[in-house]
Amino acid sequence: MKLREGIQKIHMITALLVLICILGCGSRKTPSFYINEKIDFSFIKRVAVLPLDNLTGDKFAADAVRQVVISELLASGLVEVVCPGDVTAALDALKVRKDESLSAEHIKALGKKMNVQAVVMGAVNKYGEVRVGNISAPEVTVTLMMADTGTGSIIWSVTKTEGGASFWAKHFGTSVPTMSQTVLKVVREAIQTLYQY
Repeated sequence: MKLREGIQKIHMITALLVLICILGCGSRKTPSFYINEKIDFSFIKRVAVLPLDNLTGDKFAADAVRQVVISELLASGLVEVVCPGDVTAALDALKVRKDESLSAEHIKALGKKMNVQAVVMGAVNKYGEVRVGNISAPEVTVTLMMADTGTGSIIWSVTKTEGGASFWAKHFGTSVPTMSQTVLKVVREAIQTLYQY
């Protein structure tokens, strides 16, 4: 009888642990993205990352995320990336204002000016600390898009959120990642959607 009760307790504890793992792991946010499957992305060898729109209250958010986007694209080993200063010079030469939405003609002109097959643009939608109970954790949301400079059309787009207090941090007091770690993770996972096809 005691043996049976012991086995039942073990089964209950195991079931509880499995449930905790499902709840903890199942809370990951997956990126929503679009990719034009008719495009041969191996043709894209050189890209320019344009300044990102900053929709947050942190004035450095867009620059910080842009630098990580450039680093991750370079780390992929699949593309060359134009230096940010050369991108600024091209935008100035074409008289493209910072607050101006790019048209297909702008994108084609930038492609010719910088000799790139694509430009990456987008926005930092969220960049800051969120508080849940007595826990504060960084949360970042980015939207990235790639436009083909031959046609001026969008060929890839992704929106990804990362951060916030995890299940483990909320219930067991585990540490939360830093803002730098959160930015790196959100950008890396966003860019991975570009290369999974």
